[in-house]
Amino acid sequence: MLFFKVKIENRNHLKESEQFIFVSNHFSYLDIPVLGLIPFDLVFIGKSSLAKVPLFGYMFKNLHIAVDRNSLKSRGESMLKAKKALDEGASVVFFPEGGISSEAPPAMARFKDGAFKLALDKQIPIIPVTLSYNHLILPDDGKFLLRYKPVKVVIHEPITVKGSGPNEVKEIKEKCFAIIQEQLNKDNKPLAFKKENS
Repeated sequence: MLFFKVKIENRNHLKESEQFIFVSNHFSYLDIPVLGLIPFDLVFIGKSSLAKVPLFGYMFKNLHIAVDRNSLKSRGESMLKAKKALDEGASVVFFPEGGISSEAPPAMARFKDGAFKLALDKQIPIIPVTLSYNHLILPDDGKFLLRYKPVKVVIHEPITVKGSGPNEVKEIKEKCFAIIQEQLNKDNKPLAFKKENS
């Protein structure tokens, strides 16, 4: 609707006959609408305050899973709802940083365990996704001013999961973090270089 050019790389990694748990970096309020462009049956897990956003909030509250990250009970309920969504055949999207929490995009904040525990519990492959420039298009600075730049979404190869112990959770979490951060560094390096030399 805003006439932004959107480039989605590696759509071929998505197979309609399969379910996935998607994990993505999260720097901007633009992230959920952009991921919604992926042609897949997706259920998002996002903070409960999104339900208060006009129009978008109504859709989110009724179609997706809202979680109060400050409430242990709410976090537990959101995981149960995510399991139910998977049982019903949907794929689930997590922002494992736990919200927009990075203080220096494109460097991500540490990942939390929830998405990876769920993937191992349900034995569902994980797809890391990199949102390369959303932090530049709509920064989380409280101004809500859009800056025009083509949107880039990189869908990485699915990661098959196995096992269920804490070592496996840590291993798969670190692998996903490295894949997404490497792509962020690659796509933003020219911009960082230009800024340093301007």
